[in-house]
Amino acid sequence: MTETSHTAARTPEFATPLRNSLTGQARFDPGTRALYATDASNYRRVPSGVVFPRDADDVAATLAVARDHGLPITSRGAGTSVAGNAMGDGLVLDFSKHMNRIEHLDPARRLARVQPGVVLDTLRATAARHGLTFGPDPSTHSRCTLGGMIGNNSCGTHSVAWGKTVDNVRELDVLLSDGTRLTLSRTDRQQLETLCRRQDRTGQLYRGLRDLADEFAPLLRADPPATTRRVSGYNLDQLLPENGFDLARALVGSEGSCATVLAATVELVQEPGARAMTVLGFDDTYAAADQVPHVRQHPTLAVEGLTEQLVEVVRERNPNSPALELLPRGRSWLFVETGGPDAATAARDAHAIAERFAGHADCAVHTDPARMAALWKIREEGSGYSTRMTDGSQRWSGWEDAAVPPENLGSYLREFDQLLERFGYRGASYGHYGEGCIHVRIDFDLTSRAGASDYRAFLEAAADLVVAHGGSLSGEHGDGQARSALLPRMYSPQMLRAFDRFKTLFDPEGLHNPGVITRPRGVDEDLRPLVAAPRIPSRTELALHADGGDLASATHRCVGVGKCLNPSGGVMCPSYRATGDEKHSTRGRAHLLAEMLSGKTVGGGWRSEQTRQALDLCLSCKGCKTDCPVGVDMATYKAEFLHRHYRHRPRPAAHYSMGFLPLWLAAARWAPGLVNRVSRGRAAPALKRLGGIAPERDLPLLARRSLLESCPSRRAAHPPDGAQAPVLLFADTFTNHFEPGIGQDAVAVLEAAGHQVHLPDTTVCCGLTWYSTGQLDTARRTLRRTARKLRAWPQQQTPVVGLEPSCTAFLRNDALELAPHDPEVRSLAAATRTFAEQIDQYPPSPHTDTASRPARQQPEQVLVQRHCHQYAELGFDADRSALEAAGLTPRVLDAGCCGLAGNFGFERGHYDVSMACAEDALLPEIRSAPDGTEVLADGFSCRTQLRHAAAAEPLHLATALARQLDLPHHRSS
Repeated sequence: MTETSHTAARTPEFATPLRNSLTGQARFDPGTRALYATDASNYRRVPSGVVFPRDADDVAATLAVARDHGLPITSRGAGTSVAGNAMGDGLVLDFSKHMNRIEHLDPARRLARVQPGVVLDTLRATAARHGLTFGPDPSTHSRCTLGGMIGNNSCGTHSVAWGKTVDNVRELDVLLSDGTRLTLSRTDRQQLETLCRRQDRTGQLYRGLRDLADEFAPLLRADPPATTRRVSGYNLDQLLPENGFDLARALVGSEGSCATVLAATVELVQEPGARAMTVLGFDDTYAAADQVPHVRQHPTLAVEGLTEQLVEVVRERNPNSPALELLPRGRSWLFVETGGPDAATAARDAHAIAERFAGHADCAVHTDPARMAALWKIREEGSGYSTRMTDGSQRWSGWEDAAVPPENLGSYLREFDQLLERFGYRGASYGHYGEGCIHVRIDFDLTSRAGASDYRAFLEAAADLVVAHGGSLSGEHGDGQARSALLPRMYSPQMLRAFDRFKTLFDPEGLHNPGVITRPRGVDEDLRPLVAAPRIPSRTELALHADGGDLASATHRCVGVGKCLNPSGGVMCPSYRATGDEKHSTRGRAHLLAEMLSGKTVGGGWRSEQTRQALDLCLSCKGCKTDCPVGVDMATYKAEFLHRHYRHRPRPAAHYSMGFLPLWLAAARWAPGLVNRVSRGRAAPALKRLGGIAPERDLPLLARRSLLESCPSRRAAHPPDGAQAPVLLFADTFTNHFEPGIGQDAVAVLEAAGHQVHLPDTTVCCGLTWYSTGQLDTARRTLRRTARKLRAWPQQQTPVVGLEPSCTAFLRNDALELAPHDPEVRSLAAATRTFAEQIDQYPPSPHTDTASRPARQQPEQVLVQRHCHQYAELGFDADRSALEAAGLTPRVLDAGCCGLAGNFGFERGHYDVSMACAEDALLPEIRSAPDGTEVLADGFSCRTQLRHAAAAEPLHLATALARQLDLPHHRSS
């Protein structure tokens, strides 16, 4: 793509008048424009600017400036469309930031009025209080917006029962490009004639649409595709008298190409009182598809299909996924959901389906909500899971959601697979089998001109195939740039003329999302992997095993599905939840890194200031490594970037103060009391300024004696011969210098489990503080030095037990990125265990006779704040087992990151975001807990944050177990 004068301009002439007319914000900097240059599609078009309107007046002001300067207008919600219909060359309006309110909900009439930026799950949660829900539910329901759903005519899993978005819209409040504001809905004949007599823009529009409907009525009645999942093209059938001349529903699915939606009144449906699921396992995909019409003869809420390829990716990504054990035998599965007013009704219908297919499929019926949720997770994250297959190949959207009548699904899939084979492609499919809608990711070559040409040829052949089966090119995501140019293969020339006339009546100047549906751009134009290929070296210092040591390949993992935009649940992405800014999401950072490598919009290469600013608020929590369906590991990418960005340059003060923390602490051991007095005395503010530390933070106090000083008898370079079950306790920097009592408790518990516990003979460090600040050379030297010191232990298969989750995870995983070819590092990584994993193998015995202690009426509940690195890389199963064995019931908080995150929350300029992360869910949970509730937090950062913000005194697992088992433990002062 050659960037236009608008996209290339640094300070466009329209910037000042636009900013002066808004109460919201408009941005024109290269970083923001790069962030909005793509959505979840294969395409890239750099906008002139991005507007974040606060209200309808801001939208009107934006359209006025756009009209004066001939700028295209593109509406955007969460940017999760895979068709390329949420990006454009002119002004992009992001409605998700401010225009995201539910204005009114009427449970009696089952109606809700919403602004376009309302997230679907927000509406569903509000409606659920009245036993209602919004029927359409795409897999992106946790972040997609109602405006985006209206634009694309989204459907989702439950369209079998509740239809598409078009079937659930009552009224639209829209703004035309000339500033005319209209409220659109069903219009009876008398109302229509009255509107047509008006001598203004409204009358002109209604007269034109009435004439359009009259002229093309025979075609609209005679030539619709047979599938109910027709999303391609405009909904001109809604202009027919029998459909009430419904202009609101006619605009649903227009992808912002006719008008800008300001608000919508949508219809709600009754939420079933209970649900059940029948899972049918078949020998292959075709057998599953052939049975769909028979499944549809039963009352169902959803009929979803997935293939063995998708399940294998899940198995590789998450081998302990509970969903894998719930699948019956087979190589292709149908998930059939039933519902009813009560559990008995839902279960009865589910068992009836199982009985009907007994002998034809392996069956399993599930009624437990947790089990059903685990199964649905596979399906919901399919678009991410299917992007990277088990062989490492990358697959793309493009032919993403074609739909055929369900009775044709089996034959369509057979011929589609033959088409893939003819072109030499491989695809991983899944989808809404109940309505014949298939999602598929294919290993297109989008990085070369020849590959782009083959891509176009395949799309043309695939379009002909789906039309031959009575289907629609799009069954869910709309046409966008991916399919608009293919519409002549689906519709007659007369219908295409009707589409063009419809668009022109609403938008004669062609400002609304041009190139979509009518007058389309080519399907092989603007392909992001081709037009934004890396221009600077993208080979990495870190191994990046999963991506062959190539940051460009790593950033392409992000396909834009936007799970990092989830407002709650999981760990990813705490800074985005705090700021709501796209550049602080995992997706935004991945896109900026890719743009930095291409050098087209974001300049400066590895010295890019826009990229540094976006990564500055990345907490390196590693939540994305687990929560992101494609395993983006932004913490690793950030370490690589910082290494390159500051190479041979001065670094921020915090990189020296906290990056070198292990060395400063080792020096401070000579006079810990004096250091504590200085760090909390009158010199503290100056020290913080010098070290780049937030003035709001108190520096942690050093223990009077370190762990190694407290346990001199256990310090040995090698385990003595004949030692029974020896373990080496890794004395990490934080435990050793700040909280040695935790180490002493760990020793007591491990000894009660029958271990002979040893400590290193000198201080050791994994190198994490240098790694997280991008000082990779120093981190590698530190890691190798530690591995050499401990090399005898792993060589003798002696477990190295870690207490600090971040250090333990680093030794086990990141160390292999930092020094992949060092045998001693690899040996240390293989020997490293969490404290919980070690005692789970050898449960400890209590020190005293527990029979003399008062009997508990029930297990004591403890709240657990899981460290982010433990969540992402270590797991919690062993911890849960250890706690339950000790008579404690853990309630693991789904509260995300504590916000301190190692050095992040201590750095100057990060305090507000750090505290916002904690206030998102963690601190409210802690404050609402009953008095006396114990809080477990194995991470030093987590404990420090809770002490600072909640005046709580959280415990490490080792301390909790030592207390529970009445083991001797002695805390250092």
